[in-house]
Parts: sequence; structure tokens; C-alpha cells
Amino acid sequence: MGNVTPPAVKEFIIQGLSQIREVQLFLCALLLVFYLIILPGNILIIVTIRNDPHLKSPMFFFLANLALLDLCYSCVTPPKLMFNTFSGYTTISYVSCITQLFFIHFLGGAEMFLLIAMAIDRYVAICHPLRYATLVTRVVCWAMVVASWTGGFIHSIIQVILIVLLPFCGPNELDNFFCDINQIIRLACANTYALEYFMFVSSGLVSSACFVLLLVSYSALLVKIRKSGDQGKSKASSTCITHIIIAFIMFGPAIYIYSRPFLDFPFDKVVAFFHTVVFPLVNPMIYTMRNKEIKAAIWKLLKKYSILR
Repeated sequence: MGNVTPPAVKEFIIQGLSQIREVQLFLCALLLVFYLIILPGNILIIVTIRNDPHLKSPMFFFLANLALLDLCYSCVTPPKLMFNTFSGYTTISYVSCITQLFFIHFLGGAEMFLLIAMAIDRYVAICHPLRYATLVTRVVCWAMVVASWTGGFIHSIIQVILIVLLPFCGPNELDNFFCDINQIIRLACANTYALEYFMFVSSGLVSSACFVLLLVSYSALLVKIRKSGDQGKSKASSTCITHIIIAFIMFGPAIYIYSRPFLDFPFDKVVAFFHTVVFPLVNPMIYTMRNKEIKAAIWKLLKKYSILR
């Protein structure tokens, strides 16, 4: 029997948000309502920015791409979560699990790099306003967006390849509602210490470094704005504060999840739920509520189509 190879794991059991089914149903019902309200809002932001000729500046171009990323990100884990909860299924296939893991880190990494691109855009706009139009052209904007998506893809594919190479032959139960590296690695039938350390560096330390970089850069921009006597000081200050809020929302949970040893903590599921489900839907709405131009354009678009009907 010692020479017999154990069968490979073909599916994983997902415990879900709670051990109590009634609680899971209640949370998923709230999620479904929230999903059906906020999701069309993000689509409306993209359509408005694309169709309004007054919203053609690089800042709104990046915002539309952020809304697109969050839209895609919010479609990775919630559909499977709601399907499993309402249907009573508790399993996910190995292929679906790896696919889910790939898109979580692909889109999350792309959004992280896009926030850095948006910080660069604000730096040029505030510190070099006279050269802004010549430095941040449409070609440069597209190059930064493509670089963000490429960076997210590279970040994710490396982690997926390393996890696919692991043997899974024993326990297959995930104490979570989705597949992620910190849960999957611990189920491998191999010594994963070096891999856990690599994941800690590639996800945890990189997220922390990007967060500190964004925080320092926006703080420096706020100081520069306060010292200047420009008429658009309040608008620039409001934009920087909005970016800081999004940085906290985006990086806070990611740092909590990945910048520590792969051990279970009491609030892991709560933080993961907000990080993968709630916050991606809210991010573009925060930008919208704090920007008068987008709000005016959205109302104009809604009135236009209501009149046509």
C-alpha cells in the first residue's frame, strides 16, 4: 500500500459564508439585491463617460477602465457563491477553482496597477499643468491601461502555474466561500513553505509597497495643493482625497489577507467578503458621488433616454 499513489483531487468542498444555512441564505439575498442595484450603476458610469463629449479627459478615461475592472471583478465570486447557496451545492471543480483564482488575482493586480497609473495622471495634472496635455496623451493613457492589464496577467499567471504544479491528494475542504491561494496551498500534499513565502512577497509585500507609495504621493500632492493659490484647488484636493479613500478600500483588505502567515483568523471571511464582493461594486460609485461632472452627465443621459421613451 505504501507504493500506491493517492487519487488526485478533482473538486473542492466550499463551506461558504456560514455554517448556518439560514444565515447564508439571508446574506446571499442581501447580496443579490445589492448586486442588482449597484451593477447597473457601474455600467451606467462606463456608458456615460464613453458617450459624453465633456468627459474625455484622461481622468475620466481611467475611471471608466476602473469601473470596467470592478465590473469584471464582481462577476468572479458572487455568481458561484449565490448559485451554491440557493441550490444547496457545496462543491467547485478543480478547474473552476483554479480559474476563479486566476481571475481574482488577474483583475485585482490590474486594478492595483491602474490606481498607480491614476496617481501618475494626477501628479502630472497638479505639478505640471502646462505640460499636462502634451505629456498625458490618449496614446499614453492606453499604454498605461494596457500595462496595468499586462501586469495583472503576469502577476496572476505566475501564481496559477506554481499552484497547478502542486499535488492535491488528501483533504479538499475550503473554509471559505471562494478559492484563493492561502486556502489552496494548505491543502497540497507537499512542503509548501517556500511557495507560501513567495506568495507572501508577490501578493502581500507588493500590495503593501504600492499602498504606501500611493499614500505618500497623494499626501505630497495635497500639501502642494494647499500651498498653491490656484482656483481649482478644491477640485484637485477632492480628487486626491477620493483616490486616497479608494486606496484604503482596495489595499486594506488585500494587505490583511496576504501580508501575514497563511493562518486562519476570526475576521478572514468578513474581510474577504468585502474585498471580493462589496468593495469592487462600490469603488466607482464613490468617484461618481464626489464628482459633479459625472453626476451631471449621468442625469443628462437618464433624462435623454427617458424623453425618448
